Amino acid sequence: MKERKNTILLIDDEQDILEFLSYNLRKEGFKVHIALNAEKGIELANTLHPDLIIIDVMMPGMDGIEACKVIRSDMNLNDPIIAFLTSRSEDYSQIAGLEAGADAYIAKPIRPRLLISKIEALLRRRRVPQFTDSNSTMIKIDRDKFKVILEGKAFTLPKKEFELIELLSSRPGKVYNRNQILSVLWGDDYIVTERTVDVHIRKLREKIGNHYIRTIKGVGYTFEEF
Repeated sequence: MKERKNTILLIDDEQDILEFLSYNLRKEGFKVHIALNAEKGIELANTLHPDLIIIDVMMPGMDGIEACKVIRSDMNLNDPIIAFLTSRSEDYSQIAGLEAGADAYIAKPIRPRLLISKIEALLRRRRVPQFTDSNSTMIKIDRDKFKVILEGKAFTLPKKEFELIELLSSRPGKVYNRNQILSVLWGDDYIVTERTVDVHIRKLREKIGNHYIRTIKGVGYTFEEF
């Protein structure tokens, strides 16, 4: 068994689920912490700065989607991977999760080996994508502060939205299809769908404006020079 240093936080109101997950993850060498409700999970996230958070969607009180929003809004956290553990398959649940900042879904029940495989794939995404400096005169990129300056106006963005605008603006006019964006930003092992790209594009447009990123119907997206 390989020794691993990754820290995983499990948030679920069902004790048996936590015991099952933590047992199998610890057996594989992960450092595992658990929380029985969203509030405690948020507290632990701020203390531990985990690499990966697995959180149940349906919990009494604050649910997983709301907890995900709170965690994503905290700029002091080291942008953990967040995966929802859920038996729900409705589009509403998945769209709401992506809106909140989730990276993936893990459906339950799940076999231990498949669980470990999915988690290893998720953790491989934590590598930092390397892009060339922007070739656009309209935009300046500050990687240290996750900030972009467009035509003199500054925007501080969540990590994935920042990486998305950084990628697109690195080659203005180039059309990136959804699979290319997924591969660069989430890695070749991504467990998310093309819908994830569309959600992040929409959220980015809401912040910086609609006119910078153009949709090429049936193909993908490109950064527009004016």
